[in-house]
Amino acid sequence: MAEDYETMTVAELKDLLKEAGLPVSGKKADLVARLAESSVAEEVETSDSNEDWEEDGDWDEEAVVGHVAKQKPILDEETKAALSLRSEQKKKTPSFRRTEWFRYKRLSRSGWRAPHGMDSKQRRNYKYRSSLVRVGHGKVSLTRGFHSSGFREVMVQNTVDLETIDPETEAARVGRGVGGRKREHIYSRADELGIRVLNRRRDI
Repeated sequence: MAEDYETMTVAELKDLLKEAGLPVSGKKADLVARLAESSVAEEVETSDSNEDWEEDGDWDEEAVVGHVAKQKPILDEETKAALSLRSEQKKKTPSFRRTEWFRYKRLSRSGWRAPHGMDSKQRRNYKYRSSLVRVGHGKVSLTRGFHSSGFREVMVQNTVDLETIDPETEAARVGRGVGGRKREHIYSRADELGIRVLNRRRDI
């Protein structure tokens, strides 16, 4: 049976794993080994339970699919410690608000902008105004460009961009301007290569 799994694509292997309620992370060799172990275990359970079933017995035909864990990166101890430190630093970082964010709804939804007005209370660092972005609020330099999951983000615009991604340490983020049809191609190709897509849409 393992030989049959070797001829399948990564996407087909992941579909089988999802149906069996097994994790879908790892390389193709890991997926094949996981399916082979599962099939052996099922054969043993079937042989043990065949005698207990009655010919006219009732049972649920729908298989219960459990939670499928998301793919995790392979990181060294130094990077793991840096990510943990960044998480602790982020808890102490204040929220940065744009000037007059409380007055206009459109400003509350926009990102940070440095105040430039001569009489700006925020620029003059009045206590009752929100915090300013400063050099001291920076995080660990080793983790710059890393997603909260531990993957290094790589912007993807088409399927060709996926070929240069290392699935063990990098994850894809599809550009906001990419259309729905091209997104489907990117998702299917990423599944074949075992690459995690950080902003995968639920409806595709």
